[in-house]
Amino acid sequence: MKASFQQIGQHSSHSTGLRLLAIIGLAIGLAGCASNVIKSTEYVPVVQETAEIPESELLDVGIHIFDPNLDNPVDDDERMLFPEVRKAESRFIPYQLMASLQKSSAWGAVRVIPNQQSSVDVNVEGKILQSDGEQLLLLVTVRDATGSVWFEKEYEALASKYAYTADRGYNAPDPFQGLYNRIANDMLAYRRQQPSSELLRIRTVAELKFAQNFSPTAFSEHLKQSDQGTYSIQRLPADNDPMMERIRLIRERDYLFVDTLQDYYGTFVKEMQGSYQEWRKMSYDEVMALRELKRDARNRTIAGIASIIAGVAAAGSDNGSSRAAGSVAVAAGGYLIKSGFDKRAESQMHIEALMELGDSLEADIEPQVIELEDRTITLSGSVENQYEQWRQLLQEIYRIDTGISAADANVN
Repeated sequence: MKASFQQIGQHSSHSTGLRLLAIIGLAIGLAGCASNVIKSTEYVPVVQETAEIPESELLDVGIHIFDPNLDNPVDDDERMLFPEVRKAESRFIPYQLMASLQKSSAWGAVRVIPNQQSSVDVNVEGKILQSDGEQLLLLVTVRDATGSVWFEKEYEALASKYAYTADRGYNAPDPFQGLYNRIANDMLAYRRQQPSSELLRIRTVAELKFAQNFSPTAFSEHLKQSDQGTYSIQRLPADNDPMMERIRLIRERDYLFVDTLQDYYGTFVKEMQGSYQEWRKMSYDEVMALRELKRDARNRTIAGIASIIAGVAAAGSDNGSSRAAGSVAVAAGGYLIKSGFDKRAESQMHIEALMELGDSLEADIEPQVIELEDRTITLSGSVENQYEQWRQLLQEIYRIDTGISAADANVN
């Protein structure tokens, strides 16, 4: 009987040892597992307006420089934020969206505008929530001149690795072109729901708002703003109102200046496109590698801790085989945890590589110098300031033409 119990004990300790070895093997296997993320990218084409739109119903669109969202960075290594890259993207993305809107043949003039001062029929504002070459996440708000919000929506797209292959030519579509097209399609869908009378009202309000900016006293009673910020028409100027005619001439000059700014934005996008595309390709690779390394490091650490716990429990056993297996488990667990820390150190190297990429792109996006009529202006991060100076000049022109006081001719 004693022999039987001894055999049972030996069998039990042998089983314990096997279980510990199995745990070690499972832990190592878990640490070595690599999961593949399968992404699908759907390209959405631009919907084109086929119906003929009367000239009086063509709405002009102003796409504001996007908010780079630098004040609220995401505190996550996988979502690294490079301020200079974001600032460049805040101009690049609106220009790409402008191209999609123009292809839809549904609008009047579509322009990228530097700030809120330009009174247009439809305003598009955006915030860059995430952009790293793999993912683009935008918050877009569209409202018309009356203050009515058409929609506010988040748009997300994931780029496939094939979007950055070497065989794609210089003129290949942007990796996130489908996202820009979806915004354009949503805007067209909303405009199609509006009756002709509403489209005319939007255009009229935009013109009166421009007039109010230049002559608050003369046009103060034409519009009324509600507590919610929406505008309603109280009365219209006479058809032959000379002051309104001057306002329209001033507005045309403003449009001409904004059209000149389009040359700046176009040049900016063209010159940054090559380096930006290369940055996105490398950023995509780095983000993928970083994510895999972090996952691998986490798996190794968890597996190491599990192995150590099992080993410590076995090390306290009275059986020699169990104690030996426990020692092996503790050693294996320590190795796995160390390798997990090593992986984290390797992850940090990739983060630093991303930062170097951002610095290299910053060096490629120097300000541009362009000629504007009688002066040479440097357009850089202070394009908004240049536009403010232009509006002040328009104010002077309007004041001289009308002979009104400087207090009345006031650009808000």
